[in-house]
Amino acid sequence: MDADVTDSPPPAPDHRAEDEPRPDTPTPPEPTGPTEAAPAEADAPGKQPDATATPTAEGEPDAPDGSNTRRHWLRWTALGVSFLVLAAAGTGWWFYKKLDNNIRTDTTAAAELERYEKERPPPGADNAQNLLLIGSDSRAGSNSRYGRDDGGSQRSDTTILLHLAADRKSATAVSLPRDLMADVPDCLKQDGTRTKARFAQFNEAFEVGGAACTIRTVEKLTGIRVDHHMVVDFSGFKDMVDAVDGVEVCLKQPVDDRQAHLKLPAGRQTLHGEQALGFVRARHGFGDGSDTERMDRQQQFLGSLVRKVQSNGVLLNPTRLYPVLDAMTKSLTTDPGLNSLKDLYDLVRGMRGIPTDKVQFLTVPRRPYTYDSNRDELVQPAARVLFQQLRDDRPLQVAPAGSTETEKGDGNARTGTPEGADGSASDDKPDDPVSPSPAPTYPGSNAAVGMCG
Repeated sequence: MDADVTDSPPPAPDHRAEDEPRPDTPTPPEPTGPTEAAPAEADAPGKQPDATATPTAEGEPDAPDGSNTRRHWLRWTALGVSFLVLAAAGTGWWFYKKLDNNIRTDTTAAAELERYEKERPPPGADNAQNLLLIGSDSRAGSNSRYGRDDGGSQRSDTTILLHLAADRKSATAVSLPRDLMADVPDCLKQDGTRTKARFAQFNEAFEVGGAACTIRTVEKLTGIRVDHHMVVDFSGFKDMVDAVDGVEVCLKQPVDDRQAHLKLPAGRQTLHGEQALGFVRARHGFGDGSDTERMDRQQQFLGSLVRKVQSNGVLLNPTRLYPVLDAMTKSLTTDPGLNSLKDLYDLVRGMRGIPTDKVQFLTVPRRPYTYDSNRDELVQPAARVLFQQLRDDRPLQVAPAGSTETEKGDGNARTGTPEGADGSASDDKPDDPVSPSPAPTYPGSNAAVGMCG
C-alpha cells in the first residue's frame, strides 16, 4: 500500500427511501399545462390547485373563504332591489296618473273670467290665496234621489270663500248664505245665451251661469279676487267622509228629516257617507229649520273633518292618504290652475302646518232682508270690515256667538258685527299712533273645537 494514500472511513449508509430526493437535489416543478397559466395560488412551487373549489358562473373556482359566492349573491341582490325600485316607481306613477285623470277642468269658467278680466278686483297680498268652494247639489244621474231633476239644472246650497294667509299660519272660511240678496252680473248660460244683470238671490248665480257667474258675483259683493275655485258634488263628499272612517258629531236632540234622508238619535255618534251628507244638507229636522242654522252646522262638521284628518296623520301616511285623494279628485271640478295632482298637493302641503285653532269658520255678517224676511242682506259696516281684512291679509278672530268677545260689539253678535266695526266697542286709541288696532272678532268657530267639545 502506498504511503501517500490516506485511509478514510467508509461513507455512512443512506437509509432514505429510494424515491425521496436528497437535500441537495432540486425538486422539479409540476407541469401546469402546455398553454394555460395556472391560478395565482398554484404559481408557487409545490402548490397544487384546490380540487374541491366550486366553479362560479364565469367558470372561475370559488375562493376557499367563499368571497366569490358572496359577490355572486350580492349581484343578484342588487338586481332584485333594482327591479323592486322600478316596480314601485311604476306603481307610483300609475297611481299618480289615475288621481291626476280624476280631476275635471272647468275651461268654460276660465274663458268667461278672462273675458271680464278688466272688471275683476286686483290680486291680493303676495302669496295669500282666496279659493271659492262650491257645493254642487245637481239632481242629475244618481243624485236624483235627493230631489227633482229639472233637466240637469245645478244648484249650490253651500258656498265658502276660503282665505289662506300669506304666511300659511291661518285659514279663514267665510260662508255666503244662499238666500243673500246680491248684484248678479250678466252671465253665460249653458245653452250659449246670456242673462241680464239683476239684483237677485245669491245662489241663482250658480244655477244660471255656473262657477264663472258665482265667482263674478262674489268678487262684486266682496271686492276680493278669487284666485281658484273648486266645485264638489254630492258623491264626492260622501266618499271623502268614508275615506277618513267617518266624522264624529254630537246631537242634543234626535233628528228625523225625510227630505234629507236622515234619522239620527241624540248623543255622540260617528257619521259616514250618506248620513254625513244628510247631516250637512238637512234643514227641517234641526232647530228652526233656517239656512243660518244649517250653515253653522256645516262649519262645525267641516271643522271636525279637518281635525280628523290632522289627528289621524292622514296627510303623512300614504296608505291612508290615497283613498282620501282618490275620493277628493273624483268629486272635483277645478279651474286650470288647480287641475293636477301636483297643484292640489302643493295647496294641501301649504295648509297642513296650520294649527287647528287657526282654521276659522264664520258666516258673512247678515240680517233679514228689509223687503223679504225670507232673504238676507249684508250688515254694514261689519261686512266691509271683514272683506277689507281679507283683502289686506290682516288677522281676524272668531268666538262662539254670545260669548264675552262677541258681546263686546254692543249686542250685534247675532248679526255678525265684529268688535269695533261700528265704533261702539273699539279699543283703538286715536291719540296713540303706536297702538295697533285690535283684530275684529266675529261669531264663529275653529277646527280645534269639535261639535262634541
